[in-house]
Amino acid sequence: MGRLFGWMAVLWGVLGAGAASAQPTAPPKPAITAPAAKTPPQPKPTAPADVALLPGPATVPVTGVFTLAFRLRGGALGQYSEFPELEGFKKSGKTRTTTTRIVQGRRFTDLTITQRYVPYGEGEFSIKPFQITVNGVVLRSRPATVRVLPDPAAVPPANSPAPAAGSNVPVTTPGNAPALTPPADPTAPLQAVGDLDKLFGKPKPAQYQELPDGAFLAVVADRPSVYVGEGVRVGLYFYLKPSDQALLAFHDFNDQLPPLLQELHQATAWQEPGPEASVTPDSVRQQGQLYLRFRLAEHVYYPLTNAPLRFPPLALTMVKFKLLKKPEPGQDNRLAGYKTYLSKGLTVMVRALPLHPEQAAVAVGTYQLQEAISRSVPQVGQAFTYTFVVQGKGNLSAVLAPDFTEWPGLAVYGPEVREQATPGGGRKVFRYRLVARQPGIIPLDSLVRLIVFNPLTARYDTLRPRIRPRVSGGLAAPNVLPKPEEDPFYGPALADADTRLQSLDVYRDVRRYASWLLLGLVGVAGLGWWRAGRRG
Repeated sequence: MGRLFGWMAVLWGVLGAGAASAQPTAPPKPAITAPAAKTPPQPKPTAPADVALLPGPATVPVTGVFTLAFRLRGGALGQYSEFPELEGFKKSGKTRTTTTRIVQGRRFTDLTITQRYVPYGEGEFSIKPFQITVNGVVLRSRPATVRVLPDPAAVPPANSPAPAAGSNVPVTTPGNAPALTPPADPTAPLQAVGDLDKLFGKPKPAQYQELPDGAFLAVVADRPSVYVGEGVRVGLYFYLKPSDQALLAFHDFNDQLPPLLQELHQATAWQEPGPEASVTPDSVRQQGQLYLRFRLAEHVYYPLTNAPLRFPPLALTMVKFKLLKKPEPGQDNRLAGYKTYLSKGLTVMVRALPLHPEQAAVAVGTYQLQEAISRSVPQVGQAFTYTFVVQGKGNLSAVLAPDFTEWPGLAVYGPEVREQATPGGGRKVFRYRLVARQPGIIPLDSLVRLIVFNPLTARYDTLRPRIRPRVSGGLAAPNVLPKPEEDPFYGPALADADTRLQSLDVYRDVRRYASWLLLGLVGVAGLGWWRAGRRG
């Protein structure tokens, strides 16, 4: 009987403890404290695991682009060192890409800086190890080899998404503010999984509905036809209506962009890189409708031949969300999927230039002449500077220095060339140094000229100087030259030169001293051999 009462006491104690633990406990009352002063959040330093170096492809076509890049996960980009110069390649601009991922309701931002390189020719090139410093973190590369293939058509673009037939064109960003890229993996959960999800399960795909969108992908040129050498701006844009932002998001943008840039390359045109891909859209109107436009790529092309510029249809895979038919409070109410948008092909016709009776190759553009002279009244035998400036819109690389016609009593040196490029044009400066041997007026308008073709008027223009400097002073001796120390270039160089005299026999003396030293070494070696023989 005592043992029975003992077991009952133990059982009653266990039940009482369980009942006590099942009862909710009142939350502790928060202590009343004075509000602490808010301090601005300090950016956390970049950890080595947050930044990674992205190597380029092993093979590229001769008309393609080789890339090196680094990716920064989270945080802001501070300072980073320049990308290296590669043997056999020329730098061709950078690309800045921001990717936003939403995982488990949290937003993560990745930044990728890509350096583009254009190969000079075919062959196999070695990339030596290099290092890049990003926010104080040093990234080191390994040696690699890049093969530049001869036939660009034989190299299919890697990882290009297969376009779906008849698909429209969209882009969107979740939330109110448009972002360039949300979830990188649409199969990742977009909402937290709680105890109710474990008991009752998530909404099934059949409970979601797919809403239509008005987004599209397009390759746009600012003019349908151009002359040989005339610039045409071509861009790859993604358009979407403001109401579609919650339906669409960029998918794997860092891997999809390089093949698209390669498809935009033209082998018969000089390509001037444009601005980088924009993470912020601009508002435009298309057929009376308001759209948000994302700039994926934009370049200026200057045709080198009269062959048309053909841009093939391009495909871009996006993440498109289906919405829950009966939204639930506190849930994301979206189901991620894929949709591919296909742009139409584009052809820009190229017209040949009319024949010029005097000159075969001329610069094409809308250019104006600006000129200047360093001295208003130069003296005989005194050097002065004449500046010939070409300014306007066009390919400045095709603007060659104008040649001076020989003029008795005038010596011409130079020119020194300086280029100040702007998008689609700029100014090119040619600076000459002139020395007059006799007084009088120098007819610059008949000594120098530049022939250009104006695509707006479809006519050739001749840029001629208007300055006619008058040289004063007496007639200079035919063999008298200006003093070197008075020259603006050679004067400072001569002032910094070493004035100590060097002997003309220095090399002969070195040879004599070396012969004596060699004879001495031979004598020492012979003496050592003789003494070793006597000991033996």
